[in-house]
This record gives sequence, C-alpha cells and structure tokens, in this order.
Amino acid sequence: MDFRQTELPGLCILTPDRFGDHRGFFSESWNRNRLASHGIDADFVQDNHSVSERAGTLRGLHFQSPPHAQAKLVRCGRGRLYDVAVDIRKGSPTYGRWVGEELSAQNGRQLFIPAGFLHGFVTLEPDTEIVYKCTDYYAPECDGAVRWDSAVLAIDWPLEGAPHISDKDAAAPDMADFDSPFVWDGQIPGGGRA
Repeated sequence: MDFRQTELPGLCILTPDRFGDHRGFFSESWNRNRLASHGIDADFVQDNHSVSERAGTLRGLHFQSPPHAQAKLVRCGRGRLYDVAVDIRKGSPTYGRWVGEELSAQNGRQLFIPAGFLHGFVTLEPDTEIVYKCTDYYAPECDGAVRWDSAVLAIDWPLEGAPHISDKDAAAPDMADFDSPFVWDGQIPGGGRA
C-alpha cells in the first residue's frame, strides 16, 4: 500500500496494491494492521455507499460533531469524483485549509479523513459511487454542514456550470459564520504529535 501524508496533519492518501491478470484485479481496500503500521488506529463501525446519477453532483461540505465525530476512509467504487477535506480544528496550524484529490474506480486511491474535517465531493462522471467507512454511527443531532462555495475557503471545485446540490447543502452556513466544535490537540493520526 502506498501511503502519503498530505500537508494537512492527519489527512492521508492511500493507494492499495492491485494484483491483476486477464480477468481483472484483486485489492485489499482496507486492512487494520496496515493502517495501524502508519499510526492510524481507526475503529470503523459503519460503511456508507452513495450513488450520484449525474456528473456535477456536489455533496458537502459535511461533518459530524462530538460526541459522535467521525473519521472516514473514502474511496470511489465506480466512476470518478473529486474529494475535498477541510481542516476545521480550532488552533490547528492548517485551520481552514483544504486538500482535494481525484478518486476513481480506476486509480483506487483512498482518502483517510480524521475527525475535525469538513468533507465533500463532486462527481466527475455519471453514475459515480462513493463508499466510505466511519468511526462512529450516524447521529442526526450531530450532523452539520458548511457551504461548499464559501469565499473564505475558496475551494477550486472542477465544475462546469452550477452543481446539483441538495436543499440542505444550499442552506448551509458560510465558513465566515461557522463556529467549529473541534479543537486541535496536536495529535496527528498517522504521524505522532505536531
């Protein structure tokens, strides 16, 4: 497995090895011991699977607040998407900064997103599937969002025209008005202390 720490502490890009032949390929998409060897000791308790029929479907930027904060391991099961994570840990040296990465069924890349990040994605092809593991169960009372197009964040989404978004995401507060429930503790999943 190729493991790459991004410039945002704790946010990692993983590319599992693939073993292929004329039939296709085999890959271990998750292995607890391999993640632990990189300092990520995540106890995943829930898997989510979402399909977007149209290219340009944007979902996010979402988070789940404490006491049910979630770390996620995100991958694309079919199609292509542009996945974005934003550091919202108060006191973090990278607070408000974002990383975007293309995930596709073909490239096999995954994004490990620690708790304390916003998460969103836009689909780049029709019928794109996103599959992700979570470290806590969905808790509607802790569900939150920030506007995908916040000028404060200035995310460079690869969009052609206006995205297809939900009413909930359209009504999300701007980052300028957002009071994050997360606090940086100096710990870097996958890399010790800052």
